[in-house]
Amino acid sequence: MTLAETSNQTNSRNPFVNLKYEPALESLGNDYYDEVAAAEFPQHILRWRNDALLPRLGLNPQTVTDEDFITAFGKFAERQPLLALRYHGYQFGEYNSGLGDGRGFLYGQVRGIDGELYDFGTKGSGRTPYSRGGDGMLTLKGGVREVLAAEALHYMGVRTSRCLTMIETGLSLWRGDEPSPTRSSVMVRMSSSHIRFGTFERLHYLRRPDLSRKLLNHVIEQYYAHLITEVDKYALFYAELVKRVAELVAQWMVAGFCHGVLNTDNMSITGESFDYGPYAFIPTYDPYFTAAYFDYYRRYCYSHQPGICKLNLEMLQEPLKEIIDKGVMEQGLAKFDEYYRAEYRALMLKRLGFEDLQAPELDELFPLTIEFLQDSRVPYHQFFAEMARTFAANWRDDPAFVLHDSDIVPATGASAMFDNWCILYHKALNNFDIDRIDVIAQNLRRYNPKTALLRPVIESIWEPITQDDNWQPFYQLIEKIKSGD
Repeated sequence: MTLAETSNQTNSRNPFVNLKYEPALESLGNDYYDEVAAAEFPQHILRWRNDALLPRLGLNPQTVTDEDFITAFGKFAERQPLLALRYHGYQFGEYNSGLGDGRGFLYGQVRGIDGELYDFGTKGSGRTPYSRGGDGMLTLKGGVREVLAAEALHYMGVRTSRCLTMIETGLSLWRGDEPSPTRSSVMVRMSSSHIRFGTFERLHYLRRPDLSRKLLNHVIEQYYAHLITEVDKYALFYAELVKRVAELVAQWMVAGFCHGVLNTDNMSITGESFDYGPYAFIPTYDPYFTAAYFDYYRRYCYSHQPGICKLNLEMLQEPLKEIIDKGVMEQGLAKFDEYYRAEYRALMLKRLGFEDLQAPELDELFPLTIEFLQDSRVPYHQFFAEMARTFAANWRDDPAFVLHDSDIVPATGASAMFDNWCILYHKALNNFDIDRIDVIAQNLRRYNPKTALLRPVIESIWEPITQDDNWQPFYQLIEKIKSGD
C-alpha cells in the first residue's frame, strides 16, 4: 500500500482529506520527484475558494467549510506524501539544469466525476531542494493575479488550469520588484497535469531514455488514453500534443493574452495553460507588446507566442527521439501552423459574432479587422465589447449604422479603413437571413466580455486590499468576469 493510499484511511471529517487520492505519479518511483515538507505559517486567512470546481470533485460547496480549505491547503494536515517534481527547461533560450518545483509541490491527484485525473499543485508552500536560494513563498499580489488570470481565461474559453484556493499566510516577504515588505499567500492550482516539457528534458540530460519511456507511457495512459491500443501511439501522442498546443496559443491570441514567460518548464505535457506570473492582457493590438519587464529583447512578446510554442515543441523532439522517430515528429509539427490558423480563425469569427462564415467577404474582413485594430490603436477589448453592446439589426440595412452608436467612432475619426471594415461587416451580415441576426447578437455578447483584465483593472482592486484590507472589489471583479459584464 502506498503512502497516498494510506493517507486516505483517516477519521478526518475534512472532505478534501477524504477525497480518493490516486498515487498515479507517485507510483512511477522517486526518480521523478522528492518528498518534501510544507512550510508552517503564522496565520491562515482564506481569501479565495473556487466553489465552481467542487462539484467536479464530487463535493457539495454548501457542505465544505472555510476551515476545511485552511486545514487541507494552508496547514496541509493529514496529507502525505507531498512531491516536489524534478524538471529542467530552456529559459529565454538557455538550458537550465537547476530547476524543479522550487516553491510548490504536488499535493495529490484526484479522479473527477468526469473520469479525468486532476492534480492539486501548490505555489508558495515553502522551500524545496530546488528553491535555489529562494524562500519558496508567494506574494499575496502574485496569488491574486493568478486567481484572476485563470478565471478570466477560463471564461474566455481558454484551456487553463484554475486556482482551487488562495490563503493569506501572515509572512512578510521581501521582493525587489515591488514595495517591500509585502504580504504572502499560498495557492493551490487544479490542473490536468503537473508534468512539463522540462520533465522530459531533464531525463534526456541525465541520459535516461528508460525513464523517459516509462514517463511517456504514464502520460499516454493517464492523459491520452484513447491512444493506448494504437500501434503507433507514441507518434500519435506527439501529433495530438502539437494540435493541443497550437489551439491553446490561438486561444491566447484571440483573448489578447500575453503569457510572458514561455520557457519549456512552463509548457504542460497536456497542452494546458498554467503558471501565470508576469502575464498581461494587451490594451491595444500591439504585436510587440511584452508582459515581463525583464524580457528585454521581447522574446516572449504577444506576436511571438505562436512561434515560441512551436519552437518549444521542436525542442521537445530531442528528449523524445529515443522513443519516437524524429522524422515522424517533424511531420506532426509541420501541421502546427495549420492547426493554429484554423483555431484562430474560428475563435476570431466568434468574437465577430459568427459561428462560421464561408462568404467571400471573410477573406477581407478577417485580416482587415486585425489591420484596423493595429493601425487605429483602438483598445482591443473595447472594440469587441462595443460591438456586443451596440449591435442592432439595422447594421444589416446600411453600413453607416455599423458601430454608429459606439465609442469606437470618435476614437477612429475619419478613417477609410474603418469605413471599409463597416462595409465588409455589413455585407457579411447579409449572408444571413434576418432570423439569424439574434444568434449573431447572442454570439457577440457571449464571446466579448465587458470587463477586460488589464493592468489598471488589477491595480484598482489591489489598492483597496493594501490600504484597507478591502476584498470586495476583488470578489466583485471575479463576478464580473464570470458573468461577462
